[in-house]
Amino acid sequence: MTVSEAFVTLDGVDHAYAGANSALAVEGLSISVKQGEFAAVVGPSGCGKSTLMKLATGLQFPRAGSVTVAGQKVSAPVKIAGMAFQAPTLLPWRTTLENLLLPLEIVEPHRSEMRRRKAEFSERARNLLTSVGLRDQGEKYPWELSGGMQQRTSLCRALIHEPQLLMLDEPFGALDAFTREELWCVIRDLQAARKITVVLVTHDLREAVFLADRVFVMSSRPGRIVVERKIELPRPRDLEVTFTPEFQDIVHELRGHIVKARQ
Repeated sequence: MTVSEAFVTLDGVDHAYAGANSALAVEGLSISVKQGEFAAVVGPSGCGKSTLMKLATGLQFPRAGSVTVAGQKVSAPVKIAGMAFQAPTLLPWRTTLENLLLPLEIVEPHRSEMRRRKAEFSERARNLLTSVGLRDQGEKYPWELSGGMQQRTSLCRALIHEPQLLMLDEPFGALDAFTREELWCVIRDLQAARKITVVLVTHDLREAVFLADRVFVMSSRPGRIVVERKIELPRPRDLEVTFTPEFQDIVHELRGHIVKARQ
């Protein structure tokens, strides 16, 4: 893929935290993700997967190399990106609906339009909740919701400003297996309906293979991409595909790459 075709590009990126002499978190990191593509990034613990996400969204800036999103060099937090993490981090004193609206109250240009368009924004939030099976939960508080419901709310909050890019950092890692698989289907359907570009950071190889168009494997720290694996399982995918030999062979192959990357 050429850089011109890519929606998200990290090209030859080095990055370290703290002092100038600290060890690199990523080195020579290059990755390109097409618009509308679902990409997953896997690798050993501490390999720099979350660093990649921070660089792509302008929460960190590289020591060397370049980061571009939608054709623009990243020099500030990327407004067209939404993010969801392992912990839903919902404000306990706000209802589910109010938690969804929070980004629109903070970030321009929505902040300036909140008073005039609040009814419209509230309707958008309710429609998002309906799309993830939370139609009647808008007036409940986070502590009244299950862990899976809280994570659905977190996904909706990441989408409320209708971003072009969705960054997911281990969003289902703290959930039980059944709830996790249920949410795989939720994000699968959201991405298919909205044609949004998604970058998923995960330790779960089954999750990566089920959801992604391509899976990128990172080396141990300092992280870089060592394998790119296209997932050619036909879409739409349902959970039954995870029991097929073809699916299990890809998972086994990726596991082998990660074992090698840890050495």
